[in-house]
Amino acid sequence: MPRGSSVSVSVFVSRIRAYGLVCGILACTVLLASCTGPSEQKPPAPVDTSVAAEPTASPEPSAAPTLDPDGTAADNLPLFTAVTRRVHASDDRGHGRAYIDALVDAGFVKERMQVTSDLTTVGRAAESIQFSVAWGDEECLIGQVGPSTGDPVTEVMPQLAEGRCLVGETRAIDW
Repeated sequence: MPRGSSVSVSVFVSRIRAYGLVCGILACTVLLASCTGPSEQKPPAPVDTSVAAEPTASPEPSAAPTLDPDGTAADNLPLFTAVTRRVHASDDRGHGRAYIDALVDAGFVKERMQVTSDLTTVGRAAESIQFSVAWGDEECLIGQVGPSTGDPVTEVMPQLAEGRCLVGETRAIDW
């Protein structure tokens, strides 16, 4: 075989391999693009060309929630929630005592409260802290905060046996 022909066969084979590689890449690209599904485009929002007859007054800000000693747990949930969110937004968010103290400052009765520990059994910050206020003889205001909870959670739940609100071990509120 002449020397020139083996070089041209070698070039021809290299070109076929390169062509195969390009086709493979294109096929993968098409396959991946088809997996993403169609893009959803929202139609543009209609433009309101009408002119308002009179400017409207902004609504009055609602009054801060207050304690209603004669109300139900549900009546007092807005205050319980507001106090919980306020403490959660502070640097004391990981300290159960801060929630108890803030609830007492808001008028809730400390002797009706429970709180779980801020620390795990090995001394690390707890992933979740729960605190509660027993309300009447049947209901509880319960809050939960911590890294595993995300945003603070507050709810009204039925009381457990002996007027307790939280399941498991709680710490003494002795301050």
